[in-house]
Amino acid sequence: MKILYGVQGTGNGHIARARAMAQALKKQPVQVDYLFSGRAADQYFSMDDFGDYQTRRGLTFITEQGRIRPVKTALTNHPLQLWRDMKALDLSGYDLVINDFEPVSAWAARRQKIPSVGISHQNAFRHQVPKVGMTALDRLVMQYFAPVQHSIGLHWYHFDQPILPPIVHQIDGQTTDAEPYILVYLPFEQLQQIRSLLQRIKTQRFVCYHPEQKEHEIADNISLHPLSHQNFQRHLQRCEGVIANGGFELPSEALSLGKKLLLKPLMGQFEQQSNVETLRQLGLATAMTELNAQTIIQWLQTKSAGQVHYPKVAEALANWVVQGKWDDSTQLWQELWQQTEFPKGVQLP
Repeated sequence: MKILYGVQGTGNGHIARARAMAQALKKQPVQVDYLFSGRAADQYFSMDDFGDYQTRRGLTFITEQGRIRPVKTALTNHPLQLWRDMKALDLSGYDLVINDFEPVSAWAARRQKIPSVGISHQNAFRHQVPKVGMTALDRLVMQYFAPVQHSIGLHWYHFDQPILPPIVHQIDGQTTDAEPYILVYLPFEQLQQIRSLLQRIKTQRFVCYHPEQKEHEIADNISLHPLSHQNFQRHLQRCEGVIANGGFELPSEALSLGKKLLLKPLMGQFEQQSNVETLRQLGLATAMTELNAQTIIQWLQTKSAGQVHYPKVAEALANWVVQGKWDDSTQLWQELWQQTEFPKGVQLP
């Protein structure tokens, strides 16, 4: 079987999920090529797992000061280029397109009538899961941004819906022993604002990763780092807690390691607002609507909600893909949730 795997490159969560899937697919009798879109080609990093991957312009969104800017987003994207890239992508040699919310490969598969399977957190919002601020436009985006024949949604809880647990980066023998620092990853916030905020909390050590940071730097109680998958994973496994935006993949990995979470959603983005509210309702994270030192200080005094034990979803998905019965995922999601263990005391719906 020959597969093209299309991945949305805006942010790093989609890429982290695709990295876990790439490692699982390498164990299967398949050939996989990867296509990424949503950021400039020279802005990808730590991509060794994807071999000789392709890039396209795709579609993305523009943020400033922790909020989506619709006008700048509209001016930045070029639908005509998307159409050209979609028409030029030849899928005649592929048996399947796997898609993680990537529009070029999704529309090309639809146009060329190649089977397609969508594996993404966004697909969970096709079902009855908690939603905050979802508009009619958001529903259209979820349906038509990257349309697929068969969709697999991922979420932190099943909510009695046919969705799967998260795909998390798992290392055999990984340790969760904590060191006295907090990991901070707020890529949609201004770096200078983050620095000023954290420097006010002088008694706490922070390790901060940010796209604007070009080299390692120590600034008072903050260790600032440029983006690096390997280094970030090392700090994630050893930290006491995580302060992040409201994406899906990083909170998933933090929960699987038993790290406490403080989340600030990207305002104007219903998915992040829904994510943060979902974890708040489950009792698995603390929420804040704006960067606030007092909120951080209070959160530092709290304990972790505990460790969520997710099964090896990537390996199960890779097996399911190879079997070719893409219109039936019932056994897949039922077995994976049976293997999922939540910490005691968490109030599940």
